[in-house]
Amino acid sequence: MTQTNFIGIGEIEAARERIAATIRLTPVNVSDTLSTIAGVPVHLKLEHLQHTGSFKLRGAANAVSLLSDEERAAGVVGVSTGNHGRALAHAAKASGVRCVICMSRLVPQVKVDGIRALGADVRIVGRSQDEAQAEVDRLVAEGMTMIPPFDHPSVIAGQGTLGLEIVEQIPDVDTVVVPLSGGGLIAGVAAACKARNKDIRIVGITMERGAAMIASLKAGAPIEVEEQPTLADSLGGGIGLSNRYTFAMTRDLVDETWLINEAQIAAGMRHAYWQERQIVEGAGAVGIAAVLAQTFKPQGPVALILSGGNVDMKQHFRVIGGEDVDLMKELA
Repeated sequence: MTQTNFIGIGEIEAARERIAATIRLTPVNVSDTLSTIAGVPVHLKLEHLQHTGSFKLRGAANAVSLLSDEERAAGVVGVSTGNHGRALAHAAKASGVRCVICMSRLVPQVKVDGIRALGADVRIVGRSQDEAQAEVDRLVAEGMTMIPPFDHPSVIAGQGTLGLEIVEQIPDVDTVVVPLSGGGLIAGVAAACKARNKDIRIVGITMERGAAMIASLKAGAPIEVEEQPTLADSLGGGIGLSNRYTFAMTRDLVDETWLINEAQIAAGMRHAYWQERQIVEGAGAVGIAAVLAQTFKPQGPVALILSGGNVDMKQHFRVIGGEDVDLMKELA
């Protein structure tokens, strides 16, 4: 296993102490219906109930807490598909730090509004995360500090605290199913879980439309992919051609990665609502979707991370009502 630029268990444990007063220890529920389908116990890690509605607060809070006085004075900036921006805005506001969030036009309005409500300056730039990143780079050149959504050691360590909670709440967990995007969550969770038990299997699930990490893993190096409208909008965006951490960590620590389609994501959202009584965004429902579709073969107690709940409620209403919601056609 290559160890260059890996985040270790010591950094994750330190992050947990640092952010303990900021985050919520989210609960775990057993799903009877999913357990029956899988043939093994299926546990739902309800991280969509985290403050700001997603796991992203863990990494953002850890990164903001480590800023120097000079960096705090200059302010922070980040690019986001929604949840990282909301988390960074929340953490920055709590610390009295100026925050600018740059986003593409593909980000749902509900997420833009949520970030603005937290006092951040939101700038909409282009139709991709890479285009929004150009505005971030300009602000960094002017002196602001960038806190990226995933490829940053403090962010990865913060997300890894979720893995520590899982192995403590589900001591016999065999497989942890993680929504896969830029890799910050899966890298941190995998590092934490495998440090506690090297035999825990880490499975990454993402959508077919614009799966940047899976495409990069197949290519053997970070590559660009076209971003496309998807119900799992939080999983959109590239991994960065100069990726320093999450590509290697995902490559070396993640056991399996799988793609699911839009109909399967919608089925996951519907199941979360009607069977589990949880309002979960598309990205947070991909693990449920994979179990329903029997995408992977569970081998023991499974933990599914429901990573976020910041969904446009009009879209959610349409999906849970059974409508065929195809954002590609609607946004064409």
